[in-house]
Amino acid sequence: MSALPISINPNPFTPKSTPTPKPYSPTISIPQNPNRIRSEYRSSPTWTTVDYTYKIDPIYVVPNSPFVPMTSNMGAVDTNEKYSKKVCLFYCPETKALADGIAAQSDSIELRNINWRTFEDGFPNLFIENAHGIRGQHVAFLASFSSPGVIFEQLSAIYALPKLFVSSFTLVLPFFPTGTFERMEAEGDIATAFTLARILSSIPTSRGGPTSLVVFDIHALQERFYFGDSILPCFESGIPLLTKRLQQLPDSDNISIAFPDDGAWKRFHKMLQHFPMVREGDQRIVRIKEGDPSGRHVVIVDDLKVLAAHGSSKISAYVTHGIFPNRSWERFKHDNLGTPGDGFAYFWMTDSCPSTVKDVKDKRPFEVLSLAGLIAAALQI
Repeated sequence: MSALPISINPNPFTPKSTPTPKPYSPTISIPQNPNRIRSEYRSSPTWTTVDYTYKIDPIYVVPNSPFVPMTSNMGAVDTNEKYSKKVCLFYCPETKALADGIAAQSDSIELRNINWRTFEDGFPNLFIENAHGIRGQHVAFLASFSSPGVIFEQLSAIYALPKLFVSSFTLVLPFFPTGTFERMEAEGDIATAFTLARILSSIPTSRGGPTSLVVFDIHALQERFYFGDSILPCFESGIPLLTKRLQQLPDSDNISIAFPDDGAWKRFHKMLQHFPMVREGDQRIVRIKEGDPSGRHVVIVDDLKVLAAHGSSKISAYVTHGIFPNRSWERFKHDNLGTPGDGFAYFWMTDSCPSTVKDVKDKRPFEVLSLAGLIAAALQI
């Protein structure tokens, strides 16, 4: 049944002078017709009649409704709650230790399981446990593309999770493995960084929209433009972990930062600008370009023995991703006798590459700085 039209009948009488308005005091009268409400205002001779059908809910008028001003704390988010978004975190077998560390950061992050099995021919036979239980949830997957042999099985899970009616999907790939192959130097070169970016750009969208991708210290920031519009890359850095660790050292007031090339200086010097800096290198000819390392504890990102020749008291190194093919990490020795030319005081790396973390565990000079806290924070974005 359609609603009857509304009729407004103004009083044609116009007073010669405007009377003093009386306080607002509406009255409601209900005539014999149950489908009509008449509202009259004593401060004005104008009256209004509203007609409606009986199936529509009645209109309630509350006279003298008090005004409640909006305060600054109404609807405000409690900033003391660091982690508010509930996240279901899946992981591959290789990243289980890191996933445990991430979940330990907050009760808002809950670990979920995938059965990683294979058929007799070696192809993956995967099963997502309690798939119905993640509907409407924020879901993330912690990946490790440590070798080409594990990428396919992880992509199978990554492509499946967003299609399970989840609210949002985030892929955490701490190390983007093909990042150093981002350009062509001769006709016929294949930029595999672009290939992997295209594969990740094809991840299905979830109910919340495109997939978010979290990567730490990708080789070149311009690789952001290799990804399509269906994925949102979020580039984070492990440098804050290094900064915090350096401030904990007993000789923190005697530390200088050395960069192996102009690219590293341009990329990271603003994050470490409160430390004195020593710039290193023109291509493969290693020499001091700026700064004085004499008597300083110098932290670098490469094996630059030239610093010892210039009188550095200690030499340490940092890399976000500990990639050491053919166990090449064994070549990095510890400075036992305080002679920086013979080894490193510290060699810091993050746990972005789990296999390397297992190899160097409890072996000096290596020290692992965990990305767990940074990843937990990134999942709240």
